[in-house]
Amino acid sequence: MGQRLFWTAASLTGLLTSIGAQAAPDPLPADQLDWQPWGDDRPSDALCRGHYVMPEYRLAPGETPSRVRTSSDSADYGADGQAILHGDVVLRRGEQQLEASRITVNEARTRATLDGPLTYRRPGMLVRGSDGQVSLNSDAAHVDQAHYVVHDQHLRGDANRVARLEDGRYRMTSATYTSCDPQSRLWKIVGSDVTLNREEGYGTATNARLEVEDVPVFYWPWVRFPIDDRRQSGFLWPTVGFSGDSGLDYSQPYYLNLAPNYDATITPRYMVNRGAMLGGQFRYMIDERNAGFIEGNYLPNDREGTDEDDADEDLQGEDRWLFRFAQNGQINDRTLYNLRYGAASDGNYFDDFGQTFGEKDTDNLERLARIDYAGSAWHLQARARGYQKMDYPLDDDDKPFYELPALIANGRWSQPSGLYEEWNTSVINFWRDVQSDEVPIREAATGTRVNLAPAIGYRRSPSWGFFEPRVQMMYTQYDLDWHNRDGAEGRDETPDRAVPVYSVDSGLVFEREASFFGNDYRQTLEPRLYYAYVPYRDQSEYPEFDTDEQPLSYGQLWSPFRFSGIDRIGDVNKVSYGVSSRFLEGDSGRERLALSLGQSHYFENRRVVDAQYENFDDTYRDELDYRNHRDESPVIGQLDWQMTEYWSARQALFYDTNRGRTEKSASYLRYHNPEGGLVLNLGYRWEVEGFDPSGDYDDRLGYDRDEYDVSLAWQATPGVSLMGRYLYDQTNSRSLEKLAGVRFDDCCYGVEVAWREWVDDDDSANTIEDDETKRGIFLRFVLKGLGGLGTSTDSYYADAIPGYRPDRF
Repeated sequence: MGQRLFWTAASLTGLLTSIGAQAAPDPLPADQLDWQPWGDDRPSDALCRGHYVMPEYRLAPGETPSRVRTSSDSADYGADGQAILHGDVVLRRGEQQLEASRITVNEARTRATLDGPLTYRRPGMLVRGSDGQVSLNSDAAHVDQAHYVVHDQHLRGDANRVARLEDGRYRMTSATYTSCDPQSRLWKIVGSDVTLNREEGYGTATNARLEVEDVPVFYWPWVRFPIDDRRQSGFLWPTVGFSGDSGLDYSQPYYLNLAPNYDATITPRYMVNRGAMLGGQFRYMIDERNAGFIEGNYLPNDREGTDEDDADEDLQGEDRWLFRFAQNGQINDRTLYNLRYGAASDGNYFDDFGQTFGEKDTDNLERLARIDYAGSAWHLQARARGYQKMDYPLDDDDKPFYELPALIANGRWSQPSGLYEEWNTSVINFWRDVQSDEVPIREAATGTRVNLAPAIGYRRSPSWGFFEPRVQMMYTQYDLDWHNRDGAEGRDETPDRAVPVYSVDSGLVFEREASFFGNDYRQTLEPRLYYAYVPYRDQSEYPEFDTDEQPLSYGQLWSPFRFSGIDRIGDVNKVSYGVSSRFLEGDSGRERLALSLGQSHYFENRRVVDAQYENFDDTYRDELDYRNHRDESPVIGQLDWQMTEYWSARQALFYDTNRGRTEKSASYLRYHNPEGGLVLNLGYRWEVEGFDPSGDYDDRLGYDRDEYDVSLAWQATPGVSLMGRYLYDQTNSRSLEKLAGVRFDDCCYGVEVAWREWVDDDDSANTIEDDETKRGIFLRFVLKGLGGLGTSTDSYYADAIPGYRPDRF
């Protein structure tokens, strides 16, 4: 639950910030700060021009940690009994070493005064100064005109005075702090009075400012900051943006470290064109297994509103808000639970207020309460679930059904003989808040659905193949409320349906040793034969609460189900046949090449159709009729080829032998070498109109998909990375997405710029008439060792560029 605040430091980062009446001394030359420029041994990924190297101690340690060893050119005693060491004086106590031109130890041997130039060392740290004083019976000390280096963290700075107090705190005046190479003035923090509490893990600074090339750019009258990994309250770096609708957009989060197991962030946000918004997040951990968060934003009286064609739908003057809650946890080792609740004032909230590319693409907000029990034989689940669909305006027929509640009980028992039994049960109450006369009659009903699906099967799978006959009974009972919908008179309120599902799956595995291009492989040949029979049942009067017709896939060849969900059990009488072959490396067993080819032959036409069938246009209905009446499915081929360690290829082809045309094709060529700094994806997708029948009719693609997809992440040099994606719609001669990003990394800073232009289909994929082109740009600065200004785009890059890893680019 840690947060990165303004300043992060470790160990002696307290030799940190300040400004005051007397400025910090000018920095020392690099060769006096243990700095060594890289030579021939420079690492290939090095961003800095050199590194800090601590030299060997000049004296061996004493016999005990408290024993002090000294070396000097000469020594004598003063008139008051003090010991005076002259010349090249070296003093070592444990892991601490002092060097000075003169050290005077008082008569009581409790205090040493150092005349410089002096050098103080301990593992990973260097302090140089003009003079100072050290207590010999406590840790108190101070160094004037000080310069410090923390080697491992690549930190350095200067201070008018560094003092270590008896209680272990450090106090500095007129101190600076930076992670830049010596002699670089790119950025530094300057503060007048800095106190570090290493025991508690925090520091405070007054009159602090950020300077870039010696020019002040940010100021804090007082700030509290962490000096180790422990969380501390304080300001986080702001997020600054600009858009045509919102104008200048500034967010300033403040982090509250309330307790070890919970914290909060308060975020005031101001948009010039819209007004002031207040946001906040509260995170908590009940224990190691249970954690969650609550967050929200509120903007009263949005001055800008939303640009809609219909003026009645404009949100100008409306209150805009967002609320989200989530908690995950375990009750015991077998029982998990999930809680989610999200709500927004309107479906355009993320379009107007999303601060990342991914957030702007949010399609819905989930509402969920779920508990799962996973036993050795039983899986039990109880849930209540729904969504707020993020469309604006949102028509009644686009609102999703809620499950209030859903109870599921699935069990499986297997015998050593290969026989197994299953008991699958679900009881779900479906509800949604709509006007029944405003939706199609097929969507007007709400109610309860009970489904019982016991099954019995037998599976044997020796090394040379497998054989699995299976029988399942799907019994479904509804209790429906048609809400006095016109046209629903006479419809059955308690329909039921019993459908048996029969299948037999079988396959063989043949192996042989093979050699290609001088390499040894183990090749398999795996023929497969599958039969499924599901009799026809008239379901045209049944609702569709959670069911979609599935697009054909290679996996569906070996399945008896044509629909997801259970409101439709599609009739089928088919035999599927196919063959696969794999090439495995002889030594490692790694799969290099996998080929699969399969097809289904139908003995009967398919009669169960989507409930929206009567509303389809003639062209779409004719296409659906053809697919439900053809005797053979397309021939489906798949190829996965790992050509080299980094190059791979994938190909999927759906070819209709009756019409002599390709229904779907997907080709990918990929080079994935994140460790070497290059990820390249080349893709091509073809899909005939209507191939994917899932979703509402308005959401189904209304034209042939013919798309090219290219994405790239390239670390051109250790300090320059390029990211991009280009998705082109050949059918409509338009770009669907353009993404370009560049990141500059130096030793002590990073700059990231990302630009995106994309097409929003406005929830009607069957036409491009209402599509809208949107654009966004993000800019982020990172001062290493300090934090970042702006919003990271790593999460979106990971989705848009397969193989992208933020830690490598």
